[in-house]
Order: sequence, then C-alpha cells, then structure tokens
Amino acid sequence: MSTRILLITHAPLAEALRACALHVFPDCAGDLLVLDVPPQEPPEDTLAHARALLAQGGGAQAPTLVLSDMLGATPCNVAQRLVEGMPAQRLVCGVNLPMLLRALCYRHEDVDSLVSRAVDGGKAGVMQVAACVAPQPIPCKSHD
Repeated sequence: MSTRILLITHAPLAEALRACALHVFPDCAGDLLVLDVPPQEPPEDTLAHARALLAQGGGAQAPTLVLSDMLGATPCNVAQRLVEGMPAQRLVCGVNLPMLLRALCYRHEDVDSLVSRAVDGGKAGVMQVAACVAPQPIPCKSHD
C-alpha cells in the first residue's frame, strides 16, 4: 500500500507542485492530493476541505504524509489540526519540489520512513550554486 501525500499550501502552490510532480511521475496522480488555501478562506472551512480530501481513498486511517509550505501560516496550522490525534498521519512543513519528488519516489515505504526521506530530499535540494562565468557565444559563420 502506498502512503498518500496531501499538499496543503497557500494558493496556487499546491496545484503548481502537483503539476510539476505529474510531469516527472505521471503515475502518481492517485496518491497525490492537493489543497490550495485561498487568502480569505476561514481556517475552519479549510480544515473541512482538508478532512474531506483525507476521507477519500482509504479514509483517515490510510497512511498520509501531509506537506505544508510554511510553519506558523494558516495552511500549516490547519494541517496541524488535521493530523492531531491521527496515528497514520504525519506533517512536514517547508515543502519544496525536491522534497515532493523524493516523497513520491518512496511513497511505497511506511509513513515514518517517508517522513525521513522527504525531509532529506528537501534539505538536499536547497544549496547555494557557485557563480560561474557565462559561456561565450559561439560565433556563427556568415553565409556571405
């Protein structure tokens, strides 16, 4: 059984991350749920939407990794309330594309292993890239 992944982020990040993930892993659509949180939506409404998503495909007892964008913001606060008291659910905040792709790659592992893989993937995907000298353009031969 696969661990589901639920993205709860500020709109439109969840759908954008899903589109990127499906570009790389088109077979994961059934395991990737998304909830974009609109700016003016009350947290109670967002929580109700999140619970409805979680109830799909196996219900609240199905192992689910919830990924949110930023600790302390409404999407993460809602996600914390969502997973509270749910032994099959885990929450990781700070989602980025490398984290999501790593999680999707290993979604067939148990949820605790998946948390570790996701966090490692997210960290490994953040690095400073040394400045490099831009390559010189290759001169074109004139057809004169």
